[in-house]
Amino acid sequence: MAHLYRVTVAWTCEGDFAANTYSRGHEWRFDGLTVPASSAPSIVKLPYSKEDAVDPEEAFVASLSSCHMLWFLDLARQRGFVVRSYEDDAVGSMVRIEASRYWIDKVTLRPRIRYADGRAPDAAAEKALHDDAHHLCFIANSVRSEVTVEPVTADT
Repeated sequence: MAHLYRVTVAWTCEGDFAANTYSRGHEWRFDGLTVPASSAPSIVKLPYSKEDAVDPEEAFVASLSSCHMLWFLDLARQRGFVVRSYEDDAVGSMVRIEASRYWIDKVTLRPRIRYADGRAPDAAAEKALHDDAHHLCFIANSVRSEVTVEPVTADT
């Protein structure tokens, strides 16, 4: 049986729709949580987009990063490593395919992981954790963009 994931995306027109001067601000509703969303200001200029809202491109990058992190944490735990913190400064790159068509061609994850004293993997074991996490990540398995992981060395 398939697992189903539901989100409500809600938008109400503010501005002049016919004149293309309407707000792209909208909401994403997840399990009782509402997140302000919008088109990216780099795509739809202000004031018709909202800088203080999540755009779909950011959400795509965040989904990949979050999925990778959750698998990494579980695999690290299973293998006896104790993770104290994990922070990823992930970046997605969007490029033109052809006139008026773009895609996010690459997402680079840059996790900075802190381990408990004496409970950190060596470089090879940490690489294996990232490789396995990437292989198991549902989101990475669902996209055709290149996803790379470039761990940032952190103090243990």
